[in-house]
Amino acid sequence: MTRYNAPFEIHVHGDVPLREDVGYEQIQEALRPLWQYAGARSLAAAAESAYEDEPGIRFDAAARQLQICWTVPGGDEFRQVIEEACMALNDIAAAGAPLEVSFYDTEFDEEDESAEGEARDDFMMCFVGPTPAAIMQVQRDLLVQDVVHVMERHFDGSELGEVVGAIDKLFGQRFDALVSSMQLGKPPRGHGGSSGHGGPRKPRHLH
Repeated sequence: MTRYNAPFEIHVHGDVPLREDVGYEQIQEALRPLWQYAGARSLAAAAESAYEDEPGIRFDAAARQLQICWTVPGGDEFRQVIEEACMALNDIAAAGAPLEVSFYDTEFDEEDESAEGEARDDFMMCFVGPTPAAIMQVQRDLLVQDVVHVMERHFDGSELGEVVGAIDKLFGQRFDALVSSMQLGKPPRGHGGSSGHGGPRKPRHLH
């Protein structure tokens, strides 16, 4: 359905690497929450963005990459919609990837001198990946980039090794806790207790 009085223009941006065996039908099914939210009957019908200068939703078959630069009118309920789409994308993703979701207040006019209050603009990051480790890896990489970018205003990059190490330690602890929680619900293997686990492989850098 078309949302003529939608409170937000919602922009989704990101590139998701896909597995070699994934085809268009699987992509369409994974993105069903998005194209149904847009009021379309198929992905193709909803792939164009609300803005002509944005490429919309595209599948680059040669690069095995889902490319999203897409705007749709909507409201706060879109948060649940994008989470459902991300859960489905986990099943076809080849590696971890971030999706940026921006909410722009359509009812706020900064040029209107009589306007009261502030714009309700908002922003959220979503992450997809084939495993929890892959998702944590991309979260870690983005955090390191952000922290280093801020701190390089005051310190040389060569001085920040300990900071990066501290971030790795935090993510390593989170990963270990995740693995432990996953194992709690599994019966022990063999007769003498667990003989190891087949949980998610620990991401690189997380020591």
